[in-house]
Order: sequence, then C-alpha cells, then structure tokens
Amino acid sequence: MPSEESTISPVWLTYLPNFLEEKVRNSSNLRRIIPNIGWLFFDKIVRMGIGLFVGVWVARYLGPEQFGLLSYALAFVALFSAVASLGLDGIVIRNIVRDPSSRDETLGTVLILKFSGAILAIILVLTSISFLRRGDVLTFWLVAIISSGMIFQSFDAIDFWFQSQVKSKYIVYARNAAFIIIAGIKVLLIIRKAPLVAFAYAGAVEVALASAGLVLAYMATGNHIAALRGSFSRARTLFKDSWPLIFSGIMMLVYLRIDQVMLGQMVGDAEVGIYSAAVRLAEVWYFIPIAICSSIFPSIVEAKQVNENLFYSKLQKLYNLMVFVGYLVAVPVTFAGSWLVTSLYGSAYLKAGPMLSVLIWAGVFVNLGVARSSFLTAMNWTKVQFFTVALGCVVNVVLNYLLIPAYGGMGAVIASCIAYWTAAHGACFVYKPLHKTGFMLTKALVFPRIS
Repeated sequence: MPSEESTISPVWLTYLPNFLEEKVRNSSNLRRIIPNIGWLFFDKIVRMGIGLFVGVWVARYLGPEQFGLLSYALAFVALFSAVASLGLDGIVIRNIVRDPSSRDETLGTVLILKFSGAILAIILVLTSISFLRRGDVLTFWLVAIISSGMIFQSFDAIDFWFQSQVKSKYIVYARNAAFIIIAGIKVLLIIRKAPLVAFAYAGAVEVALASAGLVLAYMATGNHIAALRGSFSRARTLFKDSWPLIFSGIMMLVYLRIDQVMLGQMVGDAEVGIYSAAVRLAEVWYFIPIAICSSIFPSIVEAKQVNENLFYSKLQKLYNLMVFVGYLVAVPVTFAGSWLVTSLYGSAYLKAGPMLSVLIWAGVFVNLGVARSSFLTAMNWTKVQFFTVALGCVVNVVLNYLLIPAYGGMGAVIASCIAYWTAAHGACFVYKPLHKTGFMLTKALVFPRIS
C-alpha cells in the first residue's frame, strides 16, 4: 500500500532504477505525484479484482438478457450524468491550485450547483425513459433507482479538494470502503437469489456510502463542512468556464454509452448483455490514464505558469506514456479476448470474445483523450473540448445507426473505435489551433518513447 503523498520512504526508492531514483529525490513534484498515482492504482486494482469477480458472478447469475437490461439502465442514466456534474471537475481543481484561499467558497458553490444539476438530471432521465420505453415498468424503476445516486454525487466537490492537493488516499479510503461493503451485499443477493431490482438498489447505496465517506475524510483532515459557503458571483465565474464542458460531457457520455442504448432499442437486451461483457473487460483498464492524469494535472498547470517549453515538454511525455500504456494492454488482450470472455463469463457470452479483441484498441485513444483534456483544461479551451467530443459523438451515433442493424454488437464495437479515434486524434487536424497537438499525438502513437 502506498505511503504518505508528501514523501516516499527509502524502501520505495531502493526498488527504483538508479536514473529514476535520482529524478525522484531531486523533484518535489515527483515525490507527491508518484505516491498519489500509487494510491489511485491501489484503489482501482482493488476494484478491478473484487469488482470483476463480483461483476462476472452477477452477469452469470442474471444471464445475458437481465444483465443486458441492467446494463441498459446504467448506460441510460450515464447519458444524463453530465448534467449533474456540470463539467466542473477539472476547472474546480485548476482554480483551487491557483487560489487555495478560495477553497471554502469554491467547494460550497460547487456543492450547491451539483445538487441542483442532479435534480434536473433525474427529471430529464425519468421523462426520457418514460417516452422511450412506454409501459415498461421494470426498466423505469431500474432507471429511477440508479439515477437517485446522482444526488449523493454532489459531494464530489470534496473529491476535487483532495485531488487539488494530490491527496488521493482519502478518496481511496472512502470509496473503497463503500465498494467492498456493497460487493459483499451483491454476493449475498446472488446467494439469496434476489431479483434484478435489488442490484440497482445496491448500486445507489454504494454512491451514498462513498459520499458519506468523503465527508468524514474531509472532516478528519481538519476541514469543516460548515465552513463551506455558496457564492452567486463564484457560480457565475465557474459557469463561464464550464458551460462548454457541460455539453462536451454530455457528448462524451453519449459516445461512450449510446452504443448500449441503441443496441437495446434496435436489437434487444440480450445483445446488450453480451456487448456489455466485452465493454466491461475493455474498460476495466481505463483507470490507468485517469489515475496518472489526475495526479499529474496540477504539475501541468504549474508548468504552464513557468514557461511554454516546459509545458509542452511535460505534455509530450504524458502523451507518450498514455500510448505506451495503451499498447501494453491492447496487444495481449487482442489475442486472448475470446479466452478471457469464456473463462470469466461462460459460454453464454461467447460472442463477446471477438468484440473484446477489437474494442480493446479503443483504449489507446481513450488514454490520449484523457491526456489531451489536461492540456485543454490548462489552456481553458473548453469550447475546443466540446468541439472534439461533439465530432466523436456524431460519428459514433451515425456509425451505430448504420452498423448495428447489420452486425449487432460488433457494429457497435467498430463504431466506438472509430469515434474514439476521431474525438481524441482525428479532430486535432480539423481545427487549426490543435494541429500542434495532433502532431504531438501522432508522434506518441508512432514512437511512444518513455523518458
């Protein structure tokens, strides 16, 4: 388990290569970033191990059709979650790094804004599902239960504070405790042969427990919830920067989750279940770029304030690392996809094997997209972020519409891969200010040198 964020114990250093040990000893940023990444990796490895085990057990228990219906409900709610988040994540972290004295006002304002956004998102999601699946009571209640978790996600404002301080271990404590408790409850639900709706309730309770844990962690570190306060002027300033990110977040989630919703509408819930098995195995690795970028982002912001050369040098190294990690995962999974699926999910999900072998390559462009978001947020180019994600979204919807009727889940896989490339890399050559970034990404794709 990682040690304190501010220091690295001598034991850690003795296991590092000589050249890296010297860099770490001489860099205060690295002494903060490396343990922080370690905590995030620890969090996701626990989730990957326990979550994959329990998730596979749930999928086997429910079968492709019921698992597909649950996946459909989760994907449908995800389409509206950007309304609840309001695109504030990176902006809040950036603002706190720049002006730590504004913490209480910023976090209080964000808490109020995210709560209001959650209420609006729930109204929208319930109205939409009532229209799309008129008379389908089970689907409506699954969506209603799952969407209730967005209210508790308002407390992600506290998460932003810990991220800005590169202190992710407190987030890990809170969320892992909730995750492990609910994982145990899901196992009991399977043993007791619980109905499908019980698993939706379990997901909502996990969000509530994690939020309570964040509040306790915030208070345990000497902070006071009562000190948080809202500000209309602060809200207006945040919205000025974040409104394009709200729409880009919606677009992002559309091109991440619309495939499952369109499959459910055009083919059926069983196909969604098979496709979702491939998606979950492909996405289980996505914590890697998020963990790395969330830890490095504060140093990216600081580098921009120093000089442009340092800023772009750090970005190129980040792009290289993201591609290298993507290749490291994609190559072996390409050949082991069918074996992984049948070994974990069983023969009922056999069709998901070839889907996984192709879909895993989308992760390379997901990695680059996450890294490039750090650049765009640091530059405050939120409208550009919206443009690139919107382009990827349009490509995904159009290709899903064309390919799903003929190829089912594999059509959705092909559409996703092309859309992810478009949003992360291809869009850079459509918009002139991003040409330099496009060439940097190309360099990383061709020669991801780690230095």
